Amino acid sequence: MKYSQLFKEENEHIQERYSLAMDRIALIEKERTVKEPFYDYFRKETSYLLLIKQIVSLVEKDRIKKLSLEELQALNKELYGDFEGDNYETNYANPAYACGTLGNKYGKLISFLTTELRSLIVYAYEDRLYDLTIYLELFIEVYNYFEREDDFTYKDVKRAIYQFMSDYKGHLVERRTREMLDTELSFAKDIIMEADLSDIRYLYRFGEYISDNEIKTAQYINSLPEEKVQAMADTFTEGYRMGFISNNLDISKKSIVNIRYRLGFEKMVRYAINNFKKLGLEPVIYRAGYNALNKRQHLKLGYHSTSPNRQYDFDHRFDQGLFYDKAFQVGHVKALKDSFEKYKKEGSVYAGPALIQVFGEEIFVPEDKKEAIRLDKRQKRLSLDYTNQSGMLTMEYLKSDETSFTIIAYPIPEIGDKYEEIFTETVRVNTLDNSLYQRIQQEIIDALDQGEYVHIVGSGNNHTDIKVMLYPLNDRTKETAFENCVADVNIPVGEVFTSPVLKGTSGVLHVPQVYLNELEYRELELTFEDGIITDYNCKNFKEESKNKSFIKDNLLYNHDYLPIGEFAIGTNTTAYMMGKKFDIGPKLPILIAEKTGPHFAIGDTCYNHSEETKTFNPDGKEIVAKDNEISLLRKTDVSKAYFNCHTDITLPYDEIKDISVVHEDKTRVQIIKDGRFVLPGTEELNKAFE
Repeated sequence: MKYSQLFKEENEHIQERYSLAMDRIALIEKERTVKEPFYDYFRKETSYLLLIKQIVSLVEKDRIKKLSLEELQALNKELYGDFEGDNYETNYANPAYACGTLGNKYGKLISFLTTELRSLIVYAYEDRLYDLTIYLELFIEVYNYFEREDDFTYKDVKRAIYQFMSDYKGHLVERRTREMLDTELSFAKDIIMEADLSDIRYLYRFGEYISDNEIKTAQYINSLPEEKVQAMADTFTEGYRMGFISNNLDISKKSIVNIRYRLGFEKMVRYAINNFKKLGLEPVIYRAGYNALNKRQHLKLGYHSTSPNRQYDFDHRFDQGLFYDKAFQVGHVKALKDSFEKYKKEGSVYAGPALIQVFGEEIFVPEDKKEAIRLDKRQKRLSLDYTNQSGMLTMEYLKSDETSFTIIAYPIPEIGDKYEEIFTETVRVNTLDNSLYQRIQQEIIDALDQGEYVHIVGSGNNHTDIKVMLYPLNDRTKETAFENCVADVNIPVGEVFTSPVLKGTSGVLHVPQVYLNELEYRELELTFEDGIITDYNCKNFKEESKNKSFIKDNLLYNHDYLPIGEFAIGTNTTAYMMGKKFDIGPKLPILIAEKTGPHFAIGDTCYNHSEETKTFNPDGKEIVAKDNEISLLRKTDVSKAYFNCHTDITLPYDEIKDISVVHEDKTRVQIIKDGRFVLPGTEELNKAFE
């Protein structure tokens, strides 16, 4: 069935409610029944909602694609201009402005409502009248309270929002699950495969904010020879295929692949879709989260564009705090289970995600606003419990131990004047000689497998000093503790990694500047005892309490502690020197940055949910270091075994004084000294430094 027909019957059933809601909103625009300071908010919001009505009409008449570039740009500006730059300072979505204008209580409610109503842009462009109508009715209900002046309370308005989220959570969760697994939901795929990609107007059909990044990326990729774009897609999809082979998984059992990417890469994605189809995989391409229930903090999981304002995303990362309680959480888990059960057949043939990441945005240091909605201690526990339960449901229904993934990254124009040079160099980094790195990395693994632990010491301003305990091998002729990672699931090539033993893994990990999960950390310091983070700090803010809160919210994901899940030595000195040459080191994505020095992942191991799958290095040795003392708890209580997060933190080569493997007799073999590889057989890696 064509996408345009999918919601036809549903739209017909809801049409009367939609029309009545829009008629009421048209009247609200002309009324003065709400007093200041609230009148200004409702006036602005009704103007926005009537703009949504115009978009619905354009979509229903298939007129979006017929608008001129100037008309499309003007429409995009109307939708998103209030969020750009300084405009956000006087936007009711800004919790500081809303609270300053309307008072703390009502300000938080209005800021939340303003943000939730932005999802109507998605529903309008995707012609989903039901989803659109229920939000319009919520807005009208809230407006009615404010019309009644003294005949309502803050609790009435908050209860209306709570009841709405509670009543419709099943619908919202089911829709999100369907977006993940139903290949007939082809809104984005249809644009990618059918639009004239040489006509930049196609970008505006997605309904996302369109900036110079999206336009210039699309124009640049359009300018490349067809064979070069095909080669980029081939690298991407071949890495995905090889991931199944290297993990001894049968890709022929699967038929659905999820493609996630940044707008502007449609030409490459079109080639990738064709490649995946040759592998028997049909893509689902769903949008990044757009309401409080399907967002994951400020992160973008799904296709998306440049954010009109990253502070806006950060301000609303915990909007669930307005309504999340025990009853809601129980219903949330049930809704997810019910939705997975509904799409159980599709889930069983889901192969996993294929991601095209980007890098080059300006470093973002957020303002931690006191007015933003937060999770209280009880809500944090409930949220973590939901994350654990949703992780187990995902493992059960999507058969996580049978799925794989791949990730590749490219720069965007925001990276600067040398964008095209950096793009070309990135393509080179993404296609380095696997066989060369495989051979060199085997030398490193052979040395590491002889050791009891690895000692890592920083140099200069980096005061890292940490000991990482290694998994003991029973038979070094047949077993290894480290994976020889070339360019399959993680492109580009270049690391050896293991799951450390927690007991005895202790010390300090310090990085003067690092960019993790789209946020900058200054002077990040983590203290480990027996593999567990026991203390943490940074210097982003003047107040130590804010620094600790920032780390716990965004790096520990509200866990009281996290273990070290991975230790690795990156070998891609070419990628490292690309960062130095173009002065873009801090902007490199973790996908590339983790290959440019030793790195430590906090959270789950690399093998979470697939520990029992036998995997082997190219030399035939089985990789046996897949568990740690916490992940082993899955055998007695799976709810205690996983944290559902994994964040890599890299030390660049020029901040390393020494990396040595220490044997049981305390003899030491150096692998890196003063930022250079010194282990015999690894000298080739130093050529990039020259």
